[in-house]
Amino acid sequence: MTSGTTLSRPGPDAEGLINQGLIYDTDEQFLAATVPFCLDGLALDDAVLAVTTPANIDLLRQQLGDASEKMAFIAAGQSYDAPGHTLAAYHRYLHKRTGEAGRHRRVRVIGEPVWHGRDALETTEWTWYESVINLAFVDCPAWIVCPYDARVLPFPVVADARRTHPQLVTGPTAESSAHYAAPTRDGVWHREVTRPPQNREAVMRFGADLTAVRTFVAAKAMSLGMSATDAGRLTFAVNEVATKAVQHGGGTEQVTLWRDGRQIVCDVTDSSRTTTTGWYLGYRPPGPAQPHGHGLWAVRQLCDLM
Repeated sequence: MTSGTTLSRPGPDAEGLINQGLIYDTDEQFLAATVPFCLDGLALDDAVLAVTTPANIDLLRQQLGDASEKMAFIAAGQSYDAPGHTLAAYHRYLHKRTGEAGRHRRVRVIGEPVWHGRDALETTEWTWYESVINLAFVDCPAWIVCPYDARVLPFPVVADARRTHPQLVTGPTAESSAHYAAPTRDGVWHREVTRPPQNREAVMRFGADLTAVRTFVAAKAMSLGMSATDAGRLTFAVNEVATKAVQHGGGTEQVTLWRDGRQIVCDVTDSSRTTTTGWYLGYRPPGPAQPHGHGLWAVRQLCDLM
């Protein structure tokens, strides 16, 4: 796609993912892009879903009038709890409306992530989520518009919208983003590994016996303040990752737990010198015939961040 190229609106027979960012700083700009998007979708019998702020939901309902009764609305705070959970929910919505039992040709989603109250680690993970949508739904009949309110969002979050979306929409038209960086582009999507505070972490080295690992993780997680239920979920997730470390690692594996503010962090490492895998693995639900990826998908469902 040529940077800066103005794009016409996709025709009714367009296939595959359309992923657009909407950077707005007035209510009028938000409505100029989203109202035609919804009305065009309803006219074509697309399934239309708006996941945005309560204030924007009210604006859309007022502008759409009776047409708003034909689409679905969800407050963003109810949907954007953890990246893995949110992606899974969108996959279920897409399959239900366009799969074998669905009656729609395509879904249209206004998806406005929640950025306020996120720490640096969470903000990075949600930025990755916005990028990985381009892989997770690449072959899906989905048209997604992700609004960013420049009046209230930090500048880096708005700037990243231009990196995570192939297209930027203004009113009823769109153009390719000159700053778009594909999820698979080497050296672009990188973050520093979270480090535990000195002498405040719990560390265990392990080999093939994962019984000891599960016991260690469950006990230490609860000693750090995690509930028994959440500790059980974490233990299952760590078991999946530790299994991969044993299968593919260099023979010296280690698990480390620590508390970082309101988060409990678990790090599984091995001594392998092999090239690291893509950061985006586990974000796309694996098909039944797919030989790999099931474990990492499960881990992303169990953990808030991975």
